[in-house]
Amino acid sequence: MKISSTNYFSCLFFLCLLLFVFVNSFEEQKNLKKSEFPDGFLFGTTTSAYQIEGGFLEDGKGLSNWDVFSHTNGRINNGDTGDIADDHYHRFQEDVELMHSIGLNSYRFSISWSRVLPRGRFGKVNLAGVTFYNKLIDSLLLKGITPFVTLNHHDHPHELEEKYGGWLNPVMQEEFSYFAQICFASFGDRVKYWTTINEPNMFAEMAYVRGVYPPARCSPPFGNCSAGNSDTEPLVAMHNMLLAHAKAAKLYREHFQPKHGGFIGIVVHSFMYKPLRNNDFDRDAANRAVLFTAAWVFDPLVHGDYPQEMRKYLLDALPRFTLDERKLIKDSIDFMGINHYGTLYAKDCIHSSCVCSNSSCIAGGDHPIHGYLITLAEKDGVSIGEPTGMSRFFVVPNGMEEIVDYMKKRYHNKPMFVTENGYASLNPTTAQADELQNDTKRVEFHKSYLASLARAIRKGADVRGYFIWSLMDNFEWTSGYELKFGLYYVDRATLNRVPKLSAKWYTDFLTNNSLNGEETGKLITFKYSSQANHLSDK
Repeated sequence: MKISSTNYFSCLFFLCLLLFVFVNSFEEQKNLKKSEFPDGFLFGTTTSAYQIEGGFLEDGKGLSNWDVFSHTNGRINNGDTGDIADDHYHRFQEDVELMHSIGLNSYRFSISWSRVLPRGRFGKVNLAGVTFYNKLIDSLLLKGITPFVTLNHHDHPHELEEKYGGWLNPVMQEEFSYFAQICFASFGDRVKYWTTINEPNMFAEMAYVRGVYPPARCSPPFGNCSAGNSDTEPLVAMHNMLLAHAKAAKLYREHFQPKHGGFIGIVVHSFMYKPLRNNDFDRDAANRAVLFTAAWVFDPLVHGDYPQEMRKYLLDALPRFTLDERKLIKDSIDFMGINHYGTLYAKDCIHSSCVCSNSSCIAGGDHPIHGYLITLAEKDGVSIGEPTGMSRFFVVPNGMEEIVDYMKKRYHNKPMFVTENGYASLNPTTAQADELQNDTKRVEFHKSYLASLARAIRKGADVRGYFIWSLMDNFEWTSGYELKFGLYYVDRATLNRVPKLSAKWYTDFLTNNSLNGEETGKLITFKYSSQANHLSDK
């Protein structure tokens, strides 16, 4: 076969261009420095209450929806629960020392609603719960670590589920506002960064579409639950969560922000999406995928209503805001929190229902709840990126730059924080702990995603912080303790925290030291002590 000189040089040019991009990306990661980020940039880690605290019935705490759900047979991998988790409730001071040894200047954590208000509005405030968070906040500030607080991270008092049906009932808006008021009044003088709800889009998907989070409501083809409607209930739950956010934000802005000078936002889970095929149908599907996930939350809170494309396909199933509600929700965030873990392909299901990569539009893509599309991790048998321990999380670093750029353009460059970004590894059954701690892939993951974020910032994106999920291995929802995201390995038998290579790397990055330098030896390894069983008085 004869190859024309034009095609030969075109191919050669393309290969050279790929090589240039690869080399340039490698050099960016290799030479990445903290100084490339703006002054005052927050570098931290993230956790959530149910996933690390334990102490699930101690000192007046009530049952949460996850306490009950995790004790239901077959719900959680290996029968794991968050009853003890990482025992952060008793060991928080040791964990603050871990953060300080890394060099973090911020820590994002959530407040357990059932620890502060075990029975919601109609019960008493649990002062022991308030005391715990006061001591945690004071310990952080003493070490120069800025608290970044989430009010609701998937957990709420179980009694609210039994009494009202949880987020399907509008009364949850008032319940959440009251909880927020207690937190603002108790901690607002020292907490300057608040997020109301973590990943309402993910919670709606997992709890009301797939039915794998409490209250486990769904319908075929998305899941096999005893009750629920996957086509409508997620929309109702989200509507109530958005209005709950807006009422809490109004309360904060009117009564607490003027004297405390803080900021309030919300956190969204957001993949980036690429068209499966190079055609207009899949390009539109990739755009719809973002609209039906991230913009589902951000559009109402910035622009005052749901995306037009959602209304086009969901019709009257999508709830409507009243005129007063639109005024309430519009511009109700000071910043956007973005939880980004990877990138997927999107395939249009409006104009095609063919089977692709063993996935079919019939398996949910023919329903409007997802925008008549399916998302895939493979094209022609090739993964979109390197796989991780989580089935739909693939390493695609440029997705970080792309999702931040998307948010910048759609929301007028409103301030952003990357509130979660992390690498999942499985708990190997045969590997020793020291092998698990040598997490080179996690190090490369964070280096490449930070380099991508730095590019977005250089292009003008107003990003003000980056938080790694997570400080330490913890209870990863339905995966239990099988999945590992932490910078610290937690021995399940002893609960000792042991730094992984990634903790050493993060320390060196934050202090501009070499990974092989002596500074890496200063990280703390905590072992259990009897003193950790008690909260220390300040």
